[in-house]
Amino acid sequence: MTKVAFFQTHKYEIEHFSKASSEAGIEISFLEPRLTAQTAIMSKGHEVVCSFANDSVDRETLIELKNNGIKLLALRSAGFNHVDMQAAIELEIPVVRVPSYSPNSIAEHAVCLLLALSRRIHKAHMRTQSHNFSLDGLVGFNLHGKKVGVIGTGKIGAVFANIMKGFGSEVMAYDIDQNEDFNYVSLDKIFEESDIISLHVPLNPKTHHILNRESFNKMKKGVYIINTSRGGLIDTKALIDSLKTEHIAGAGLDVYEEEENLFFQDLSEEILMDDLFARLISFPNVLVTSHQAFLTSEALSQIAIVTVNNIKTYFSTGEMPNQVLP
Repeated sequence: MTKVAFFQTHKYEIEHFSKASSEAGIEISFLEPRLTAQTAIMSKGHEVVCSFANDSVDRETLIELKNNGIKLLALRSAGFNHVDMQAAIELEIPVVRVPSYSPNSIAEHAVCLLLALSRRIHKAHMRTQSHNFSLDGLVGFNLHGKKVGVIGTGKIGAVFANIMKGFGSEVMAYDIDQNEDFNYVSLDKIFEESDIISLHVPLNPKTHHILNRESFNKMKKGVYIINTSRGGLIDTKALIDSLKTEHIAGAGLDVYEEEENLFFQDLSEEILMDDLFARLISFPNVLVTSHQAFLTSEALSQIAIVTVNNIKTYFSTGEMPNQVLP
């Protein structure tokens, strides 16, 4: 029976992975710590390590995994920017991932953030909790007729764009891979004309800080920014400066570029040491969720099934249909 060391276990994952693994004849050790070079020793006695999106799978960690006899790194995420892929190749540790699990889950969460901002839902909720039923300061805006710039029209971006079309928005798209479903324009046109900009691209050297000081300056005053992809797509300091000058009217963020030491844990009894993030969440027109766009029962079930199948397929046939390649 294949043994899997499952790092950074969350309560919401156990049911789905237990079911999928029992059906596949795989034994999972659910471990609480994040995977780091220091905790990698816990993988000893297993053939596989299952890693979460904000584990630290650098060269040092991979060397420790190799020394512990790990034969496969199974990511339960689509993103793999937290893995030193060059080191994994050199150490001959193949890496597999879940390339797509529920585009609707993430796209719908992006729309949720946008709707909450457009109708001031988060402010209204806090007011009613305090028995303040005044409507002053809660004036919103319609999505119908607004120009929505969608950067990235892969599976998630395409679902988001189609939802926005359903609202009667005018969708403009930008992507290096184009199809017949959308009106593609230049990135500058997205910046200059959009009322709303939503990010749906992977994080890589070309997309890192795709929204930066220069691009914010190109945007029309009053634009709203939505990001449910990767935190590193946005230069946070530049975003804060644009929010301070009210050039950016608001932002809905499910990711943050330095989220590794913040998200997926309860820090309510601790002092927040990240000054940049503390400043970001202090804005009343910024809505932040802690990387939960994927968190639906449908998505969790699919992530578990694909991850377990990746492991089972590798050890039974040697094939890796979802292998991460450089």
